[in-house]
Amino acid sequence: MFLCVLVALLGLTACQNSKKDPGVDLIRNPRSAQGYNEKEAMPVITFDTDVHDFGRLSAGESVSYSFHFRNTGKADLIINSCSATCGCTIADYPKERIAPGGDGYVTVSFNSAGKSGQQFQEVTVVSNAQPSSVKLTILAQVTR
Repeated sequence: MFLCVLVALLGLTACQNSKKDPGVDLIRNPRSAQGYNEKEAMPVITFDTDVHDFGRLSAGESVSYSFHFRNTGKADLIINSCSATCGCTIADYPKERIAPGGDGYVTVSFNSAGKSGQQFQEVTVVSNAQPSSVKLTILAQVTR
């Protein structure tokens, strides 16, 4: 009996919680589907380039490239994550806030082991800037 009452209460609580506002995300971006205030200071992440071609690589070769960026906005930039399309590609990024006018690098490393032919890998950089995500692309022609 006690177990039945407990399960019923948990079910009701779960339904009520699903209707609540999910709360504030770690990165708050006022430019959302709910609208935004044009006067609110926003960070802007501006990359020098968003594509790098490593050219020809031998299979098994590992290479890295650092994509330079600048915060051209008017608020601190926070990079939340960088995710790659493949386990062969990883990205390292600054974990600290980047002040307006400040700059940094997202370093993308590619391991060509087990790859051959034309390679196209993307890294998605997620931040509190507008737009909230930017794609960086690396290219390589892997030969055996």
